[in-house]
Amino acid sequence: MQSSNVALVAGAQGVIGRNLVDHLAAQGDWQVVGLSRRGGAPRARVRHVAVDLLDGEDARARLAGLGDVTHLFYAAYQERPTWAELVEPNVAMLRNVLDAIEPVAPGLRHVSLQQGYKVYGAHLGPFKTPARESDPLFIAPEFMHAQQQLLERRREGSAWSWSALRPSVVGGFALGNPMNLAIAIAVYASICKQLGLPLRFPGSRGAYEALLEMTDAGLLARATAWAATEPRAAGEAFNVANGDLFRWSELWPRLAAWFELETAPPLPLSLAEAMADKVPLWERIVAEHGLVPHPFEELSSWAFADFVFSWDYDLFADSSKIRRAGFHDYVETEAMFVAIFEDLRRRRVIP
Repeated sequence: MQSSNVALVAGAQGVIGRNLVDHLAAQGDWQVVGLSRRGGAPRARVRHVAVDLLDGEDARARLAGLGDVTHLFYAAYQERPTWAELVEPNVAMLRNVLDAIEPVAPGLRHVSLQQGYKVYGAHLGPFKTPARESDPLFIAPEFMHAQQQLLERRREGSAWSWSALRPSVVGGFALGNPMNLAIAIAVYASICKQLGLPLRFPGSRGAYEALLEMTDAGLLARATAWAATEPRAAGEAFNVANGDLFRWSELWPRLAAWFELETAPPLPLSLAEAMADKVPLWERIVAEHGLVPHPFEELSSWAFADFVFSWDYDLFADSSKIRRAGFHDYVETEAMFVAIFEDLRRRRVIP
């Protein structure tokens, strides 16, 4: 069957992009081109292009032959030390992709942008909850604001529409990703088990009791594809979350039980510091259990985990807008974690 849609996925090796590529490829009416710095192996309906999106010339050269692209899904991200420093590179990458693909893809119909609760200032401290898409912006700098404003300007006079998806913390499989909480928990638990220690929540008691939500990567992929093809979603932003709320105080013991571990009272500690000397220990775990020998740094989202476990305030948004527009999928958060842990074990990433 001839595919009617051709997706260009920027950030195809990240936790969001990887799951989006898999979802689109499974639909039957999509061909997918994945963009990333590392590239990837081709498979049915999917090919990869290695490109440095910070380099405008490289982007134009690598994307020059992609004239059949109909949908751009933008999920690329560059980490930087401060919030202000995130703006320039992340806006530049989006601009470079648009500059490269717009002139060569006359059939471009939609541009999809991945955002998050940083739009509401969730990373800065306690904020209004539930956050809603209509909430006012806060004073710059914030790269997600700047990216959306860029899209809104570029949209004027163009034939394509745009949409923005705003997930909470995303759970899914991806290695070498700086924002992968589930893998950080799985590796932390595996190390605790090897050492005969309980799985202690590494944050404050306030964080242990805060009300949170997460977003399953598969759910987000389905919502993203829906928004890119649903006329009612054009020009709109949508919060996307699993649909349930949780507190670590309830969920943490159940996650520990999956690893056959006891728990202990929360103790604020830096995983980034605690794991700094654990490379030899992990290599021993890999050898003893016959795991795939991924470099420890590919598995270590420790700084991000420390960040999440420091939130001693509620963090959730109102997801009713996307449901009113017609997207109703739901994922139980505990089931999401269990599915990720099982997948990691099946891939021999953890024992």
